[in-house]
Amino acid sequence: MTYIFFTVGILCLLYCAGILISGVFGSWFFLIWGAAGAGFMALAWMWKNNIISRLPAAVKLLLVIVLAAGILVFLFIEGLIISRFHSKGEPGLDYLIVLGAQMRDSGPSKALALRLDTAVTYLEENEATLVVVSGGKGSNEPVSEAQGMFDYLVAKGIAPERIVMEDKSTNTKENLEFSQKLIPEAASVGIVTNNFHVYRGTRLAVKQGFCTVCGLAAPSDIPMQANNMVREFFGVMKDLLYGNMTL
Repeated sequence: MTYIFFTVGILCLLYCAGILISGVFGSWFFLIWGAAGAGFMALAWMWKNNIISRLPAAVKLLLVIVLAAGILVFLFIEGLIISRFHSKGEPGLDYLIVLGAQMRDSGPSKALALRLDTAVTYLEENEATLVVVSGGKGSNEPVSEAQGMFDYLVAKGIAPERIVMEDKSTNTKENLEFSQKLIPEAASVGIVTNNFHVYRGTRLAVKQGFCTVCGLAAPSDIPMQANNMVREFFGVMKDLLYGNMTL
């Protein structure tokens, strides 16, 4: 077990360092991999020095129960997230809502560009569909996410009159809440976001009272997928605890 813990710890530290060096991150969440790496290295040291084996039996049993419960909850939530990875939406939707993500000086981040490209493909195939681009301006963004998405879609050939901007929201819940006010109550809606985010996005929409809603899954930035999946687990858990969504 010492070598297993040590190897996993090294892999976590390398992944964290890789994200840092690449500069592709939009938040500091990836540092959790550094913390995990340090934790596994500490476990390797404790196992090697028989510290764990000297713990009282009751403490070891409690640790096993807590660890097993945590793993089961994590796997269950990740299964729900993965279940929406290939959502294709429905043809002829009245509206799309593209959920915002990081805007950079050079334009949309990789994750956001993938969402927008998915929206472009759908809009080209469904010429009556309108699109809401949803996202405010963060402190580290040159323009609002909505404005950046508007410019990107127009550059890709989408007519400006088909695009509605929502530029006040700061998170996924607000993306949907504020966008809903811009859409007729009975409209059919497709939520466009990266595959790891579709489950939470659609469940939030259902909770907020969207009448007819489905997901359109855009691809994800593969090197960031593990980080995004873990971050999304915590996002789902937070929204469940706050009552923003149901399973």
